Amino acid sequence: MQLRLAHKALALLISACLAPQLHAQSAAPTSIPATRDLPYPGTIALEVDATDLDHRVFQVRQRLPVSAGPLTLLFPRWMPGTHGPTGSIERLAGLQIRTPDHQTVDWQRDGGDPFAFHLVVPPGVQQLELEFQYLSPLESRAGRVVMTHDLLNLQWNTVLLYPAGHSSANIQVQASVKLPKGWQQASALQVQSESDAGIAFAPVSLDKLVDSPLFAGAHMRRVALDPAGSARSVTLNIVADSPEQLQASEEQLQAHRNMVQQADRLFGARHFERYNFLLALSERLSGIGLEHHESSENGVRPGYFKDWAKRAGPRDLLPHEFVHSWNGKFRRPQDLLTPTFNEPMRTSLLWLYEGQTQFWGRMLAARSGLVTVEQAHDSLAQSAAALEHRAGRTWRNLQDTTSEPTLDPKKIPKEWSSWQRGRDYYEEASMVWLEADSLIREHSAGQRSLDDFAKLFFGMEDGRVQPLPYTFDDIVATLNQVQPYDWTGFLRTRLDSHAAGAPLQGLERSGWRLAYADKPSEFSRAAEGETRADDFAYSLGLTLEKDGKIDAVLWGSPAYTAGLSPTVQLVAVNGRAYKAERLGEAISANTDGKSPLSLLLKDGEFYRTVSVDYRGGLRYPRLERIPGTAERLDTGPLAARAN
Repeated sequence: MQLRLAHKALALLISACLAPQLHAQSAAPTSIPATRDLPYPGTIALEVDATDLDHRVFQVRQRLPVSAGPLTLLFPRWMPGTHGPTGSIERLAGLQIRTPDHQTVDWQRDGGDPFAFHLVVPPGVQQLELEFQYLSPLESRAGRVVMTHDLLNLQWNTVLLYPAGHSSANIQVQASVKLPKGWQQASALQVQSESDAGIAFAPVSLDKLVDSPLFAGAHMRRVALDPAGSARSVTLNIVADSPEQLQASEEQLQAHRNMVQQADRLFGARHFERYNFLLALSERLSGIGLEHHESSENGVRPGYFKDWAKRAGPRDLLPHEFVHSWNGKFRRPQDLLTPTFNEPMRTSLLWLYEGQTQFWGRMLAARSGLVTVEQAHDSLAQSAAALEHRAGRTWRNLQDTTSEPTLDPKKIPKEWSSWQRGRDYYEEASMVWLEADSLIREHSAGQRSLDDFAKLFFGMEDGRVQPLPYTFDDIVATLNQVQPYDWTGFLRTRLDSHAAGAPLQGLERSGWRLAYADKPSEFSRAAEGETRADDFAYSLGLTLEKDGKIDAVLWGSPAYTAGLSPTVQLVAVNGRAYKAERLGEAISANTDGKSPLSLLLKDGEFYRTVSVDYRGGLRYPRLERIPGTAERLDTGPLAARAN
């Protein structure tokens, strides 16, 4: 009898101990609360320890002001700049949630949304303490490398959870970061204090925090791109694998200052308190080009300054991301302005957001001297040739490519990219805007241009930082303000057409056309070296790695018709081991049709030989003047602007 009573008492004790946990589980929310336009009470403290360089792990602690009851925490999923669901929730690990007196609070992941965590705050608890890790990729095949032994790129959206039910603009966060000893950092955030415990930044909205990433490193250089004392200044912050990579000539730095001046002349206003270029020169940190309102993340190979004369390709990156401060961040498509980072974005206007930014980035690079006019021509020729060979245009129009950030947020390599298409709202839309510029110049007898659109559309309300949304009708109205024309019909035709050819009319109206030569330009050769590829795209229709592994095959090209694909390796050309030079010589030798190419292919364990009777010779894109036409390119959008 006494034993039964003891067992009963023990059962009651266990039940009493488990009751709060069972209640918490039963009371946990089962859906994500709707967003309300109400301030979140209190300020979230976010502490990031970024000193574990060996494991490349970010240790995170958060202190979250709360009240008792159901709570849902979100990990950012839909990211501005990438325009899609690119949040890496799979790299969040070790999540523990506790009360200030160290009681564990259980959480449950949402059954339909893995980016949401449900829990119940116990009665009387006013703060929760969160701990977890962000396991950054150790090598590029696993994702973008953001931490090395010499530098790091901290994107705040990867190291935080935030409460559902409030817009991100209404949530205040005070962030701090602990860096390896002796490292410096740069970001758009204001430093409030520095100590051995880390760098504390002034509190900002969650919106601004996520829009203000940080670059840090053992080797850093800061270069003012504005005259001393300028209001709303612009600074170039450079981090590198080694200190010698930070060296740049005065001429190179002056070109970057010119770029800032040319942007001022184009837009006539600044929409930031101050702007920080974050530029990483690294073999180990993965490359990036990502816009933010008051900064940009830019990652290129170490030869950016050292190989200036040989490699012009990366030098339109900074102008492109700088333009985004006006186009995309200040003026933002209405359907991209979502209240939180977990509500789907709509991308219908990326042909202006990215397409016109691509246009202005290329033009500012030339206007400032970051690239020569000849290099700008070669860049345009490369773009035009690639677009002209987009077979997929016949089934997928330009407007549909704006859905690509949602269709393929992780940018998985496409095996048949010329047929599938991808983010063509960059380059093809850039060609559309070149055509718009040429139409304005033509119809206004040279009195107006797309520059006037830029100043009207992006240059309003000097000093305003808050985003100003726009719609398709706003774009058309401003174009008509510059030059009356059927802009609705023009844009819808270019966006919705399934015509086979690329929109190269802007080049032709500017007095130039796409042509081909039997030798690549210096610009093309440098690009081949950068990508480590052998380029026969516009002859046989393929590009290859240096060992003969086929990298890409153009849909419908001679290589495609012969049965080649990116799964095979070209072992030999006409009985001799593959070398790019040998393939080029064989292509040139068959212009009369007397020496068809015999290609030995390796496909896994199988070998086969195919014959290709291609007679067009080697073809590398370039621009050539159209005789008897007015020149509107070099004297137009590529020409530097005076004050």
